[in-house]
Amino acid sequence: MYRVLLADDEQLDLEGMQTFIPWSELGMQVVDAVNNGFAACRVIEQQRVDILVTDVRMPNMSGIELAKNALEKQKHLRVIFVSGHQDFNYVKQALSLNACSYVLKPMDDEELIQSLKKVRNELDADRKRLQTEKAFKRMVPIVKNEYMLQLLEGTFEQETLELLLSEYRMHEIVWPARISVLEIDDLTWKLNSYGTKEKQKLLAKFFTYAAVLLKEQGIQHLCRMGHHRIAFLLEGGMDISPLGNLLNRIQGPQPFTVTCGLGGCVASMTDLQESYREAVEALDYKMFHGKGKVIEFGEVHAGDMEDARNLEVQLDSLFEAMTRYELVRIHDELEQLFRVTWSLRTKFTVCNFAMYIIMKLDEYLHTLNEDLFRMLGLELKNLDILLHFETVDDILSWLRRRVFELSEMLQQKKRKKNWKLVQDMMEYVESMLHDNVTLRDVADHFSFSPNYLGLLFKEETGQNFSDFVISLRMRKASEMLADHSLKIYEVADKVGYRYLPYFSRQFKEMFGMTPLEYRRSRA
Repeated sequence: MYRVLLADDEQLDLEGMQTFIPWSELGMQVVDAVNNGFAACRVIEQQRVDILVTDVRMPNMSGIELAKNALEKQKHLRVIFVSGHQDFNYVKQALSLNACSYVLKPMDDEELIQSLKKVRNELDADRKRLQTEKAFKRMVPIVKNEYMLQLLEGTFEQETLELLLSEYRMHEIVWPARISVLEIDDLTWKLNSYGTKEKQKLLAKFFTYAAVLLKEQGIQHLCRMGHHRIAFLLEGGMDISPLGNLLNRIQGPQPFTVTCGLGGCVASMTDLQESYREAVEALDYKMFHGKGKVIEFGEVHAGDMEDARNLEVQLDSLFEAMTRYELVRIHDELEQLFRVTWSLRTKFTVCNFAMYIIMKLDEYLHTLNEDLFRMLGLELKNLDILLHFETVDDILSWLRRRVFELSEMLQQKKRKKNWKLVQDMMEYVESMLHDNVTLRDVADHFSFSPNYLGLLFKEETGQNFSDFVISLRMRKASEMLADHSLKIYEVADKVGYRYLPYFSRQFKEMFGMTPLEYRRSRA
């Protein structure tokens, strides 16, 4: 509703405008009706007014003077003059104030209504223009973020490069420059105690806070990379020694720590991709260097690089041995994993390495619809025990016992009555995942009633059949998203979704991000 102020020293005219003009039908509301210019000025000082309808001639302060004062205070104001005087000087002064209309008395209601409609259309156009401008201003950082994503990930085209240089002032970069990446540590478990909306608010607050602090340091170009990283550009061989203090300030009010990976210096826009790759790779070594630090790619030891590359393969082998209940192999795989600790110099980094293995174990168990902490009856605070062990052997021994326990629990579940049937159901669903497989389809295949199989499945796995199918689809989709040759709609089709928005919504509900954001976060 547009807000209208009426000012006329003729009480009958004032009451007539209030009574006979269909204000609500016009999308307007009369906020006040006054009989002199001073009273009108007080209203304008106290509240927003969109339209001023004023008599030209009033005692002490004319409508012309009132309009001048009003426009000084509220520049957006529209003015309609009403007067019984046809003196050309009044009309000329009204026009000089960009009056929207000049209505003569005795006033025809329809003439005033038409003037008000004209004003409303102008205000509508202004409001639409302002909304467009605001939307454009909001889009500028979003578009720049997208262009920088393409640049750093190496998916940009020449047009993207030209726009970054011309529209976003990247032609002013002082070379050499390098990319640094901030990464939230332990995101998969540090925010477990928060609800989905709380997590989103925390992350949004973190990114806003980090952006403000980076801008304060004179950093002009930054980019959000997925849901847990920010990349930013350090220009002209910028001194990196303040980065440690900056990191402490950024992570200060957060419920998590933040690690900074630093790539090497490059001399051109197209080489920034390589600096970004190095910065991301530097973050992989925080398991050795510790979290909440600045890790420079050029200072990472060759041995650390090799250990980091082999670690994922070794963990996969450990998980396989645990799932198959191969206790000797579990022992050997853990021994092999802990050989890397021989090169770690501090107790903290050894504990950090052990914690990393535990978190990876928990992530893997979630793919089996299990929870490490629930299975072992542990809470996160119980992991402080790692800090109390005196030797690496003590830590290894504790971890070995825990993995043995997990392996035995998984094996017992496999031996349970009806588990074989449930496994067959799972395998069948996985083989038919590209179709919209239902419980009835599975029941028909195994010659059981849907109700019986649904109850059996819930009893053996602790979850509904439909939840299992969704979880399986999402897990398979997350694996396929690593293959950049597959389009997102092709991934959705391969896991049984024909409607892409529904697939994206369910994927975000499970992983907290869209398929595109997930793909970028794993880049």
